[in-house]
Amino acid sequence: MTAPAAPAATRPAARPTAPLTSLPALAGTLPAPAVDAVLRAALQEDAPYGDITSQVLIPAQARATAVLNARVPGVLSGGEVFAAAMKLTDAGAVVELLVNDGEAFTAGTALARVTGNARAVLLAERVGLNLVQRMSAIATRTAEFVALVHGTGARITDTRKTTPGLRVLERYAVRCGGGANHRFSLSDAVLAKDNHLAVLTGSDPAKLTEVLRGAKAQLGHTTHFEVEVDTMEQIEPVLAAGVDTIMLDNFSLAELAAGVELVGGRARVEASGNVNLATVADIAATGVDVISIGALTHSVTALDLGLDIELDVEPGPVSAPEQTAG
Repeated sequence: MTAPAAPAATRPAARPTAPLTSLPALAGTLPAPAVDAVLRAALQEDAPYGDITSQVLIPAQARATAVLNARVPGVLSGGEVFAAAMKLTDAGAVVELLVNDGEAFTAGTALARVTGNARAVLLAERVGLNLVQRMSAIATRTAEFVALVHGTGARITDTRKTTPGLRVLERYAVRCGGGANHRFSLSDAVLAKDNHLAVLTGSDPAKLTEVLRGAKAQLGHTTHFEVEVDTMEQIEPVLAAGVDTIMLDNFSLAELAAGVELVGGRARVEASGNVNLATVADIAATGVDVISIGALTHSVTALDLGLDIELDVEPGPVSAPEQTAG
């Protein structure tokens, strides 16, 4: 049955800026099979045996029109996901997307309109809302970070700190906000972190170059190789191994600037750790190429969007709920 909507916490007055990503670039970047798999799992969780509330209260042939409205400002992500949720429960539903993914909107904006079978709309309501609220929160937060580093050349990226099972949607939401994606999974690129290096070198920087060269020799020429360092002394040994990106983890602003100068264009420089809306502009000003931020996905609060539904109910008896075995 449809779960009661949890009250969505409103965030401080947002100042969404139109993302740097062009809207056409988003088209076709959210795989339909992945969306379908997420929606089917979510609907199975939310209504494993149907929505008994709607079955006993809403006539089977009743129609409904529902409008997805913004209670607060933000940047939209997940419009197609919302539409797919509605069409999954009613293939004949008509869904109008009134705002494109990646577009900023103000409070009170109508984002989408759906017309279809009333029971089906109510069945898909919570699943569609949960996903579009979370995705739009991620897009909105990303757009805030992107706006703060505009003009510096630094790229805002996400991390693997995503909700299990929702990574493909949350990564897409980051792109809607004008950000970029880091490696999608452990299978996509090498990222040697402090724990890897401590095991292999015993924390001895002198062994770094040899160890990293040996690892790189096992890779194909298209595989990206990134190494995380937490001291200035590690930078030269890592660069000597010919890595593609060096991550300066939890460096101070002065250390970041010095690290960028020391690298001198020999590798891409990524900053990570202690990144928030108050610090990101200063971090970008040090000259780093990439700023990775786990908070884009791991700690956002669902954006306050609501689905306002009007039923078109003809007088008549309500059909009995279907009986299931067991």
